[in-house]
Amino acid sequence: MRRLIKNLVLIPIAIVLIALAVANRDPVTLSLDPFSPADPAVSLNAPLFWFLFAAVAFGVLIGGIASWAGQGKWRKEARVKRREANRWHDEADRLKAVHEPANKGSALPSPASSRNAA
Repeated sequence: MRRLIKNLVLIPIAIVLIALAVANRDPVTLSLDPFSPADPAVSLNAPLFWFLFAAVAFGVLIGGIASWAGQGKWRKEARVKRREANRWHDEADRLKAVHEPANKGSALPSPASSRNAA
C-alpha cells in the first residue's frame, strides 16, 4: 500500500519535472554581479532547468538542516534517557549478580530440581 501511494505521488512529479526540463532547455545567463549588468565579473551560462533544479535542491538542503537543528532537543533527551536506561540495566545486573549466590543456598528447592525429581 505504501509503495502504491509513493508511486502515485512520485510518477506525476517526475512527469512534471521532465516536461519542465524539456520546455526550459534554452541556455540563460545567471549574473552574480549586480553592479555591472553589461559585463558581469561572475556569470554562469546553463540551461534554465539546471538553475531551477539547483534552487529546489538548495531549498531541500536548507529545509533538512533546519529540521535537523529543530529536533536537537529531542535527540539530546533521547541520549540522556539512553544513558539513564543503561545505568539502571547495569544496576539491575549488579544486584542480580550479588543476590544470585545468596539464593543458591536457600531452604526451598529450585523449580528445576523439583521437576527432575518427579
